[in-house]
Amino acid sequence: MTMTLYVTPTSPYARMARIAAIEKGLKAQVDVVAAQTRTTDSPYYRVSPSGRVPCLVRPDQANLEDSTLICAYFDALGSGPRIVHPYETADWDYGRLETMARSYLDGLSVLAREVRRPTGEQSPTIVAHERARAARMADEWEREIGNPLMAGELNMPQLTLICALGSAMRLADCNPYEGRPALEAWGRAMMKRPSVVATEADAPLN
Repeated sequence: MTMTLYVTPTSPYARMARIAAIEKGLKAQVDVVAAQTRTTDSPYYRVSPSGRVPCLVRPDQANLEDSTLICAYFDALGSGPRIVHPYETADWDYGRLETMARSYLDGLSVLAREVRRPTGEQSPTIVAHERARAARMADEWEREIGNPLMAGELNMPQLTLICALGSAMRLADCNPYEGRPALEAWGRAMMKRPSVVATEADAPLN
């Protein structure tokens, strides 16, 4: 079964799904395609009416949106340890760390969208708010990165934080490592993981 995963190269949410496909041994079954988003009447809107990425198209089945849902689906299809763990069967600390990483990533995504606007259309208030949030979250991760759940087999807290850090590094004045040696050591080690290297923004999609 060949599936089509629609992404944009710089989307951290799409990157989560791409990393999961590789980690679960499904790369040969997933054709990664660049979606045209944020344009009027894009053909992609016939695939995903919301226009969001990632979106997984499965033969003869309904499409799946949302990175966590797609990662869970890849868990069900692929091999190796699970990436997505239901909260009720995992330590509640797992859910706490996953949502903390997601909050960091969501804020960075708001900031990235805002600074991509023409200068005259940007909101200085939003930019300042999201930069401050990003700094607070990076500080919090400096304190939390030694948690045992952030080591060992890849899981959603780790995967989400990897993609958040990758996004932060592409934003001006948002270096997550400055003054945070523990987070930097963890991040730089994880960025060497083959699935992470293969999903850099400038890497080939397939």
